[in-house]
Amino acid sequence: MSPSAPLDALVVAAGRGTRLQSAEDTAPKQYLPLGPRPVLAWTLLALAACAELRRIQVVIHADDGPLYAAALDTLPPALRARLAPPVTGGDTRQASVRLGLEALAAAGSAAGARDGHQLEDGGAPAFVLIHDAARPFLPLAVIERMLAAFADGHEAVLAALPVHDTLKRANSGGVATGTVDRQGLWAAQTPQGFAFPRILAAHRAAAAAGLTGFTDDTSLAEWAGLSVKLVEGAADAYKITTRADLLRARADAARVPAGLPQDACAMTDWSAYPDIRVATGYDVHAFEPGDAVILGGIAVPHERKLAGHSDADVVLHALTDAILGAIADRDIGAHFPPSDPKWKGAASDQFLIHALDLVAARGGKVAHLDVTIVCEAPKIGPVRDAMRERIAEICALPLGRVSVKATTSERLGFTGRKEGIAALATATIRLPAGQDEA
Repeated sequence: MSPSAPLDALVVAAGRGTRLQSAEDTAPKQYLPLGPRPVLAWTLLALAACAELRRIQVVIHADDGPLYAAALDTLPPALRARLAPPVTGGDTRQASVRLGLEALAAAGSAAGARDGHQLEDGGAPAFVLIHDAARPFLPLAVIERMLAAFADGHEAVLAALPVHDTLKRANSGGVATGTVDRQGLWAAQTPQGFAFPRILAAHRAAAAAGLTGFTDDTSLAEWAGLSVKLVEGAADAYKITTRADLLRARADAARVPAGLPQDACAMTDWSAYPDIRVATGYDVHAFEPGDAVILGGIAVPHERKLAGHSDADVVLHALTDAILGAIADRDIGAHFPPSDPKWKGAASDQFLIHALDLVAARGGKVAHLDVTIVCEAPKIGPVRDAMRERIAEICALPLGRVSVKATTSERLGFTGRKEGIAALATATIRLPAGQDEA
């Protein structure tokens, strides 16, 4: 897999999962709550920790649209912007996977939009990771091992664990009839990764042949003649199947950081991102009549508002420019011209999400964001934490990687005369080696 090869994920979430339902838990298992969000939302957060992942396609049941929408409401906008519109699944898991693959094949440049952000990387992927919705705690290291296998030339890769327990074969009466040699045995997990054209062709061929009994995608791939490379999975990537699994998952969910589930930054091997970039951004807007200013993605009550073509959020504009500066990709005005009526009154979080996506497209990660707000009024102290939380949510960053400070200009200049607000931002990003050496 080359660094530029498009990588998508397909999440299978069309099952009913009724075995886990109870008087309190009546939804299909992928929508059962694990602390602040349902199982599926955790699964999407785990996948989104992979910066190389371009787009996520979720396959859902025809009846689950409202449940899916509610799950998405618990996710950061930056993650939702990477989701293609959901596709309806089939009668079996195998059929649902094929329908999801067909959706990715047909995505083209019209790949879905969400939260006002348009997915710009059209076309089918070169590689795809197929993952169960009910495996919410997938470590990033597993994905990285799969990508390394792609880079080595493998077209089918399975995350799996070697079997350590003694295995017994039993008759219909539950009496052991022998011991199974466990040497060379592995327990399959997901994700299961493939060269996209090969797995799509295999699913189409199986459907044409009327074969519907494959228990996972690697068994179908083997039938189609693909050689499957095994890489080490993880005990944490267990599948929620029984009530005991659900209780275990709820305990696990209670132990992860509230600011960012499975803290993607904490899970990152930063040594893989040795290119450290730091850049600054600056923005200023004047006051005009109004009753609130938008700062850091939240409305702050004030006797005036900020004038601008968009929502005039100086904080998010400065952060956007800082990130664009770190990847040397012009400035916010070049990407979102103020002369374009499309951006009239637009919420500025989509500008920041766009900059984040450009970093991700280069295989990079944002490591830290800092912003200083310069104004005499309104007072920033009472809303500082709310701003940090909102910026962290938009950027899918832990709260400890977002800093918001405020100062006055000692009544000097336009800010001192209360004519407007200025913001200065610094962004630190990390990129793989060899980026833009020319």
